[in-house]
Amino acid sequence: MMQNNNTINTATLRITPVNNKADLDHFIRVPNRVFKADPAWISPLLLERRMHLSEKINPYFQHAEWQAWIAWRGDQPVGRISAQIDALHLTQHDDATGFFGMLDAEDNNETFSELIKTAEQWLQDKGIKRVRGPFNLSINEEMGLLVDGFDTPPVFMMSHALPYYSKHIEQCGYQKAVDTFAYMIAPDFEAPQIMLRLVAASAHRVHVRPINLKRFDEEISLLRDIFNDAWAENWGFVPFTEAEFHELGKNLRFLVDAELIQIAEVDGEAAAFVVAMPNINEAIQGLQGKLLPFGWLKMLWRLKVHYPNTARVPLLGVKRKFQHTRLGPSLAFQVIDAVRVRLVSLGTKQIELSWILEDNAGMRNIIESIGGRAYKRYRVYERKLVADF
Repeated sequence: MMQNNNTINTATLRITPVNNKADLDHFIRVPNRVFKADPAWISPLLLERRMHLSEKINPYFQHAEWQAWIAWRGDQPVGRISAQIDALHLTQHDDATGFFGMLDAEDNNETFSELIKTAEQWLQDKGIKRVRGPFNLSINEEMGLLVDGFDTPPVFMMSHALPYYSKHIEQCGYQKAVDTFAYMIAPDFEAPQIMLRLVAASAHRVHVRPINLKRFDEEISLLRDIFNDAWAENWGFVPFTEAEFHELGKNLRFLVDAELIQIAEVDGEAAAFVVAMPNINEAIQGLQGKLLPFGWLKMLWRLKVHYPNTARVPLLGVKRKFQHTRLGPSLAFQVIDAVRVRLVSLGTKQIELSWILEDNAGMRNIIESIGGRAYKRYRVYERKLVADF
């Protein structure tokens, strides 16, 4: 993050840049103040947030630059925002688009407006002509503003918001770019007969297996290749870099066992995969983001002894060559079914599949055919900074 000396004052509201560790600590803690009266809020681990925003740790910063700001009233932080420019996105799309993210603030239009204008100015000064968001920090991390489904807590690595957020963002001139859904499904679902017939028809060609932990790095590279191929034509796609996916893999290895990462092979070729993980937010609920002095013991007990009731499927992909064939839905179903069996054995009661693009009719139909319901909606907004762009 570049040193930024611009401090914006608007009456009693001040917008200050995040330039050092002390500023970053204030920035990370803003959501706990904004959501303090929200029963659905679960504070993320402060250590995890510091690592996420560390330019030395998060591989995202190998191809992106960012700046963050805090809104103050007196000596109280009342809001925050970040702005990002992702060189990998610009290489992929060549669309002069930058991003805002990490937006949380009090229910005050001035606060939202000044934060957003500050982020926009930083982006425009660097040649950006269109802004999208929120992204925390990229499309491959937390994406979108919660616009429906406020009454239940977010699962791990999904964002949360209050109902007034969308109103204030829209008053700043932002319009919907795309919606995504989070689906919830009971793991004891019954497969529709048509799906069972598709599975049976391809049984001689398809083999589903768990990840091989003895070849973990090689397997993680394989999953990345499948994901980048599977998602290449989807809205806003930016490929995972090798460093990003291996950083994700290190976290997964700590959190999940081999049976929760399943790979489908067609005639010996890796064709699809799925990753499921326990909902860490259940394990950290009530810790207020702190692992010390006893938070880490509570978290480990909740993860290892009293396994979370909910899980999340954050990654799922079927190679494009199979997507529009009879094998496509069968492959997606079979890897989901494989992790379902393991989750049932662990006592999981509900599984979230997220996020799913609103126009991904094929995947939505599969999920809905096995009883999934869209229970949260997330929106990505955009605004042109240049009228004739």
